[in-house]
Amino acid sequence: MECDVMSKTEVLRENVRGLLKGRAMLYHVLHEELTDELGEARATDILKHVIYGRGATAGAGLRSFAPDDFAGLRDAFLAMVPDAEILFGLEARRCDGQGLELFFRRCPQKEAWLEAGLAPERVAALCGMAGRFDNGVFEAAGFDVSTKTWKPGSDGCCLLLVSTKNG
Repeated sequence: MECDVMSKTEVLRENVRGLLKGRAMLYHVLHEELTDELGEARATDILKHVIYGRGATAGAGLRSFAPDDFAGLRDAFLAMVPDAEILFGLEARRCDGQGLELFFRRCPQKEAWLEAGLAPERVAALCGMAGRFDNGVFEAAGFDVSTKTWKPGSDGCCLLLVSTKNG
């Protein structure tokens, strides 16, 4: 019986990974199409705005942790991320009264773009756009967040620094 559960878990994990990679390729294709129609700067602005908005919708349910319940925010955020430890290698590096630091060792979206043969600079640009989701999540929850998305030559993927909202 236990082997069946493990195989079902692995199947589910691969399905989620596939969905995340599919979303990544959708971002890529949408950006290319919008760029053809509107130019790269406008296309980037639109995609960032849409991705941020989706993140804000997801983060609205985390407002009860503002202004400074970083442990509660961490736990609720980790519960929102599908298979956080395995799919994303997500670790809370710091969680104290000053803020929360989250590091993503992996990202199925970044993996999809690299597997598709996109240039590292293009992958970095897409990571920057996709990272707006996290800004939306934490800002809608009532926190400030600084995101450092993947760049060629860097380790892991994203680093999120969440702090009490200023002003």
